[in-house]
Amino acid sequence: MKRLDGRSHNELRPVSMTHGVQLYADGSVIIEAGLTRVLCSVTVEDDVPKFLKGSGGGWITAEYAMLPSSTSTRISRDSRTGGRAREIQRLIGRSLRAAVDMQVLGERTLTIDCDVIQADGGTRTASITGAYVALYQALVNMKERNDIQRLPIINGVAAVSVGIINDIPILDMAYEEDVMADTDFNVVMTDRGEFVEIQGTAEANPFSPMILDDVLILANEGIEQLLKIQAQVIESF
Repeated sequence: MKRLDGRSHNELRPVSMTHGVQLYADGSVIIEAGLTRVLCSVTVEDDVPKFLKGSGGGWITAEYAMLPSSTSTRISRDSRTGGRAREIQRLIGRSLRAAVDMQVLGERTLTIDCDVIQADGGTRTASITGAYVALYQALVNMKERNDIQRLPIINGVAAVSVGIINDIPILDMAYEEDVMADTDFNVVMTDRGEFVEIQGTAEANPFSPMILDDVLILANEGIEQLLKIQAQVIESF
């Protein structure tokens, strides 16, 4: 099918990541995926939630927000506490916890803030992909400060969206495609080819197991490309 921006069905939007963009963050990245731009930053604190006190292990959590002028109409800052934002920040937290050995952190909490500067679809998947690089940078800085003895990364993690339009799966939807899609998926995977999370919702007609297989194959192709981009950025630390 011919897409609005001329991409093929299995082509990502142009993706770039710039790290170290915030002076006071332990790790920070701006990720750009087409017109979508997300600032991801990591803060390390010497504390953990009550259920982890005395365990010796750490915690990774996330907050997500769309900034007021990130879309064509102003978004209230109160949306940070809305149901959609809570759902997305829990997804980001789950995804990044899959990347790290928590015991190596000690009793510390790493908070990942994902703020959408400009939204054109795929903000949650871009947040996860960019947050992984910001998290990696924070862990490198922790090791250099001797807060941790080794890097606790156990998996690379990235995420991408896949939509179904006219029965055809398409990779990495922009907003106008997202609006048109009959079914919308968000897929999070590790660099071992394992799934962290699969979110899929049919807006109209249910989808078949065959379509789901096609979606997951396409998502894997896109995530392999994103993992390579992440690795290139990490090598520049």
